[in-house]
Order: sequence, then C-alpha cells, then structure tokens
Amino acid sequence: MPAGHGARWERGAVRVDVELRHLRAFVAVARRGSFSRAADDLLITQPALSRTVAQLEKVLGVELIDRSAGQIGPTAAGREFLGHAEEVLAALGRGVAAVRAGRTVRLGFSWLLPDPWAQRAMTRFERSTGASVRLVRCDDPLRELGGGAVDVAVVRGEPRDAPPGSRAVHLFDEERVAACAERGALPSGGLDWSEVPSWPLVVNVRSGTTGPWSFPSGRGPERVVETENFDEWLESVAADRGIGVVPDVARRRTHHPAVRFVPLTGAPPSAVHLVHPGRPSELVRRFLDAATAVAGP
Repeated sequence: MPAGHGARWERGAVRVDVELRHLRAFVAVARRGSFSRAADDLLITQPALSRTVAQLEKVLGVELIDRSAGQIGPTAAGREFLGHAEEVLAALGRGVAAVRAGRTVRLGFSWLLPDPWAQRAMTRFERSTGASVRLVRCDDPLRELGGGAVDVAVVRGEPRDAPPGSRAVHLFDEERVAACAERGALPSGGLDWSEVPSWPLVVNVRSGTTGPWSFPSGRGPERVVETENFDEWLESVAADRGIGVVPDVARRRTHHPAVRFVPLTGAPPSAVHLVHPGRPSELVRRFLDAATAVAGP
C-alpha cells in the first residue's frame, strides 16, 4: 500500500483509492456543518479542506456534502457513508492505541524525579526507539513494580523490600540537606550529620532516604515522626514536628513558605537506583541503556 493511502478497494476493473485525510475531512465537515470550523479543527486552510472533500466525492462518484442550502450538511449518500467513515477512523484509533500501549515504558517514582537525568533519559529513549515513557507517581514504586503497575521504579536510597527476582541499577548519588520549619531552631549555617540523631526526625517511611535505618544500631534518632509520602513529610516539617533530611533536589525545586533548607555536612551520599524485573523486556532494557548512558556528569 503506497504511503499516505488509508484504504484501497477494487470495484470491477476500477481501483478506488481513499486516503485517511479524505475520511477525516469529510467527517469533520459533516459533523461541524461548516467548512471553516472543520478547517480550524483539522488545522488546515479552508480551500485545502474543500479540495480534499471534493477529491473524495470524485473518487466515490457521489456528492457527499450539500453545499446548496444555507446550512452545510451531508447528502443522503453522505449520511450513509458517514457511519462507515467513522467506523474506519475509530478502528484505526483503537489499533494505534493498542500498539502504543505495547510501546510504552511505565516509570514509577514517588517524588521529584532527579534532574537533569530524568529529562535526558526520557528524551534519549524516546528519540532512539519511537516509544514513549509514561510517568506514574506513586507512594511506593517498589510495591507497584511487584504488582506489575510499573515497568521500572526510581528508588532513592537502598531499595528496601524490592520484589523477589528484581535487580537494582545504581545511577548516581545525590547530596543531602537538612530541612526545618521556617521558624525552627536549626542554625542557618548548617548541621553536621552526627547531630541529626539529637533532633526529632520526620521520616518518609515508604520512599524517604533518611530514617532510623541510616544510622548504626542504637545510634539513630531518639524520636521519629513517621509519614507515608513526600507531601506528608513536607507538611510535617513545616509544622515544626521535627527536622528532615532529604536530597538536595528538594531544596532546589520545593518552595514552601514555612520550610527552610540548611546545609548538611558529613552526610553520606544518597544513592539513586533504577529497579527493574530480573528479566526485563527488550523495551525496558533499552530504557535502562538510555538511563544509564546519561547518568554521568
């Protein structure tokens, strides 16, 4: 089938060519009752639209649009053809959606994707494969990975409770900063990592990078305020329920009038991983290739 042709029928010895643009043009005019409004919908000029509809009428050998009345509308033949044309376009749409669904990588993340890595990785993957990345924000990406709701999970810190059989790819490390309420007692000059356990610590237990697990046994924070996601963590810090420790991306991209960030010295870096099924599909493997290729400086 030559490029640009949506359908071809043999009618006796006469070949009938109908292109998708013909169907889209006719359906738009028939439904909108106006060449000008249909042209606006299709983002083409009105003369080009008129020529396209006329081409379809010539191919079919019938008049589809009644142009004589004050109100533009389909003729009897046009009304009969309209349903068939819409069926073809709808079937095509379903087919395209089904194919695209199989050409999509679902990337699960809990909060603030690392930048500029995320943008570079998605661009590289989509340009090299023609597939797409669907971003899936979830409180627990590892759980969603285990349940099949995402194909790859972005995990900050060590991937605790990763699904059986999954594998983690280390991308890079992020620096940590401390956070407190705007009127909190943390010195603006900063905090040392060794001082963190002496403060009440707000912890995102599902996707946080710093919690009791970050310290040797018996040397962690005396008081922990547990939250379930980044938004709860942020609002708890803003309410002065404790301090928080978070990757520097939060300082750069989170603007909350009741929260301030201060430097944190001596803190171990926060690792960023991609977790994927142990035997990824070809499309997921290509995403991993793109993601690791742009993970450097």
